[in-house]
Amino acid sequence: MAEERDMFLRARGRTLSAFREDDECQWKAPFYFIQGADPQFGLMKAWAIGDCGNGGDEWEEEIKLTEQAVQAINQLNPKPKFFVLCGDLIHGMPGIKAVFSGHYHRNAGGYYKDLEMVVSSAIGCQLGEDTHGLRVVIVTAEKIVHKYCSLNDLSSQGIEKELMDLIKQN
Repeated sequence: MAEERDMFLRARGRTLSAFREDDECQWKAPFYFIQGADPQFGLMKAWAIGDCGNGGDEWEEEIKLTEQAVQAINQLNPKPKFFVLCGDLIHGMPGIKAVFSGHYHRNAGGYYKDLEMVVSSAIGCQLGEDTHGLRVVIVTAEKIVHKYCSLNDLSSQGIEKELMDLIKQN
């Protein structure tokens, strides 16, 4: 369990310990990485019924295939240097209350009917007035609460008490 937690602590102070500058600044040896694309949850049913504008309300097949991909990657030896996932992540949104995205390099968002669209600013280059940061998203049975946090605040203060209290209630 502690080893699993340590895996997620590799990124600190705007660096990823798996890619130390001293170790990576000069070519050393061949390596490989894995690139995956388009899990696109919901498309398989929509495509099967011939209605890609609808029908994206079932994700079971895509979830199984994505789990199979993760298991296959985890079994590789030697391990890949890294994994990158590109393309469409979802096609249909059954029971979705919010969609989280990025790529705009600034915070933005809005609503379409009851669906909230949340755009998080970048960890890297900022194209607006936001600071480098991450969005903390708390999901409870009743609601989704989210807040964009600067990397400095998140590193020094952690997740705000009011957000942590929502997690502890469940």
